[in-house]
Amino acid sequence: MTTHAPSDALVRNDDLKALVRTIPDYPIPGIQFRDVSTLLLDGWGFRETIDRLAAMVDPDEIDLIAGIEARGFIVAAALSYALRKGKLMLRKKGKLPGETVGIDYALEYGTDRIEMHQGAVRPGQRVLIVDDLLATGGTALAGAALLRGEGAIVDKALFIVDLPELGGGERLRTAGIAPHALLSFEGH
Repeated sequence: MTTHAPSDALVRNDDLKALVRTIPDYPIPGIQFRDVSTLLLDGWGFRETIDRLAAMVDPDEIDLIAGIEARGFIVAAALSYALRKGKLMLRKKGKLPGETVGIDYALEYGTDRIEMHQGAVRPGQRVLIVDDLLATGGTALAGAALLRGEGAIVDKALFIVDLPELGGGERLRTAGIAPHALLSFEGH
């Protein structure tokens, strides 16, 4: 059992940051991969992460929480429980049964697609986008475009980790979405 004592570090979330593993040169040389799976493995750390993320949200300002596949599902499900809000899945192409709506978006080397069930959101619903990590912001922006295309209001996004040097936060702000993250890591 891991024991964690409250301290000054709690304010800066250094206690949680210490639980995120860095894997050098993955998936390609020069990249410092920030692996939240080690944070999720720590029961106290995962609970604190969800509690602290939930504290960043006014539940009266959102109707649904949209989790982005795959680690975003974990965070979104726990937040949905904590905030007593429904959870919407933004999935990769072909993973949902029934009628779907989707959007293609650009990746560094090609394109991808995310989808959701048709009718999952009603016009005017306020949806919070949630994922584990904010890098370039491409997937979050695609999710917002998909949701907005169905009439949802998307003006906030929540992440465990932000990699500010990759510019995702600025791209989201430019699109009218306020990004919030518990942790920030310099470098790629």
